[in-house]
Amino acid sequence: MGLDESPAGWDPLADDPRLPGFFGQAWPTVQQFDAMLRAHGEQRGLLGPRETSRLWERHLLNSAAVVPFVAEAASVIDLGSGAGLPGVVVAAMLTTTPVTLLEPKERRVRWLAEVVDGLGLTNTTVVRGRAEDVAGQLSAEAVIARAVGPLDRLYGWAAPLLTAKGRLVALKGERAADEVDSGRKAAQRAGLTAVVVHTAPTIEGMAPTTVVVARRAKDGD
Repeated sequence: MGLDESPAGWDPLADDPRLPGFFGQAWPTVQQFDAMLRAHGEQRGLLGPRETSRLWERHLLNSAAVVPFVAEAASVIDLGSGAGLPGVVVAAMLTTTPVTLLEPKERRVRWLAEVVDGLGLTNTTVVRGRAEDVAGQLSAEAVIARAVGPLDRLYGWAAPLLTAKGRLVALKGERAADEVDSGRKAAQRAGLTAVVVHTAPTIEGMAPTTVVVARRAKDGD
């Protein structure tokens, strides 16, 4: 291997000395989750073949960006949790907040159960189902979502899971503002008319994450 070549799957951020400080007390747990994803993520169809080389920047730090928007929530549902992003990271960083990982696919549910057990996440429950399956049975003050679907669909899926003062917190890309504009009618139908696009930084040098927060508008808003 030449001097300028890197091993397959090598992540340039893996040894960044800022990561432990950024994640704080959650660092050992998140680091262990990273190891589980590297060992099994691609094999089990949870990550694409190129994703291990950018796990920290594209997935783990991206997931952590949602934490300030749910830090005061009494409970959290991760809608369509998949590999556990962002729900596992949120649960690791907010250890006293009940987090439900909601996932419809059995093979991913098995993975999530293994992760929760392996990381010792006592605040976390894994539930198999779609949003429409559990509406009326599960609810939370915050519903989080990442790479689940466009906002016009997310509003309808998330709203029935929210408590009266709840909020949808969605991790989105560069076209978030366009999604908000095109989904205004869907937001109104779901009763989520207070929709704001936020820019959420992580560590210096990393592109900030775009977070959309949608709430039920209060009287007078």
